[in-house]
Amino acid sequence: MNLMQQLAQQRYGDDAVQTIRAWRQLVADNQNNQTLNTLNNVNRFFNQRIQFNDDQRIWQQADYWATPLETMGRRQGDCEDFSIAKYVSLLLTGIPAEQLRMVYVKARIGAPEKNLTQAHMVVAYYPSSNADPLILDNLNPHILPASQRRDLLPVFSFNSAGLWIRGQNKSVGSAEKRLSRWRNLLTRMQAEGL
Repeated sequence: MNLMQQLAQQRYGDDAVQTIRAWRQLVADNQNNQTLNTLNNVNRFFNQRIQFNDDQRIWQQADYWATPLETMGRRQGDCEDFSIAKYVSLLLTGIPAEQLRMVYVKARIGAPEKNLTQAHMVVAYYPSSNADPLILDNLNPHILPASQRRDLLPVFSFNSAGLWIRGQNKSVGSAEKRLSRWRNLLTRMQAEGL
């Protein structure tokens, strides 16, 4: 049993171990798969197995970024948790980091005339550096090009290689705060065997 499975057993029990095994199999099965199939398989795995819930209910905190182990162990998470788990899984299948970004967006909710938005996070896959990225999301199970997701307004994006900010500098503070969560998350994932 590897470290993640041992930790899953200790923290969450037998069901979590089974989920981690299924996830490890997903990663192994998609290492030499066609990219679009891999994107679909990873997106579907998390969208079907993880229940959406907010951080306050799961972690008793306003904003907590869970590791993939924590998300799979509890079998619930918010949009950041879905995105982190998908991003890490795609990296482990062999998709290069430069083709993946986690994107902080404002998602339009409710009727279009209301113009209500909420903070949301998705994963973007770029087939090439200037391509219209494909969006992996827990709100919409279909992987669509960003140009077809008019309900999402990108604010900033990041991956293990960098940060991209759209618009004015007022986003920088929020981006830096979130990136400190990213660095903390990377440390915790490493301690869990990732």
